[in-house]
Amino acid sequence: MKEINIRRSVRQFSDKKVDESVMFEILKAAMQAPSAMNQQPWEFILIQDKNKIEELSNLSLHAKFSKNAAFMIAILAKKDLKAPGFVQQDLGACTQNLMLEAVSYGIGSTWMGVYSKEDRSEFLINALNIDSEKVEPFALIALGYPNKEDLIKYVDRFDESRIHREMY
Repeated sequence: MKEINIRRSVRQFSDKKVDESVMFEILKAAMQAPSAMNQQPWEFILIQDKNKIEELSNLSLHAKFSKNAAFMIAILAKKDLKAPGFVQQDLGACTQNLMLEAVSYGIGSTWMGVYSKEDRSEFLINALNIDSEKVEPFALIALGYPNKEDLIKYVDRFDESRIHREMY
């Protein structure tokens, strides 16, 4: 529960390197997500090259901060699926697992939405040489150690007024 409570979108990264074994632990956690009919519709591109990270920071106006990320992970959705109607839920769970595992190592992250944004999808397809016949971009995650200690902290978001009983 600690990771759920302290995870925040981090947009200010230090220049501290992230060990590759930690990156793989983060990816392992992503792959532990539940998926419809156990279809595991995910593929990943691990991006560490600083020039490529800077290029990807042009995904949108709101992605400029990511040029200082230690690494990025592009999450891709397979197209040939048993239960294609559940890919968004499957990859949402996968993405959340990834970010929660990252925070367990003190690594901050920000989810940059790509799915259903045609311009962003095309940008990633071209920038990462993605075979769009087999997979489609879902999200781009910027990761790295925060440049300030207090960027990962607990903020109480509980709001009892949002809970309804029996019906809305």
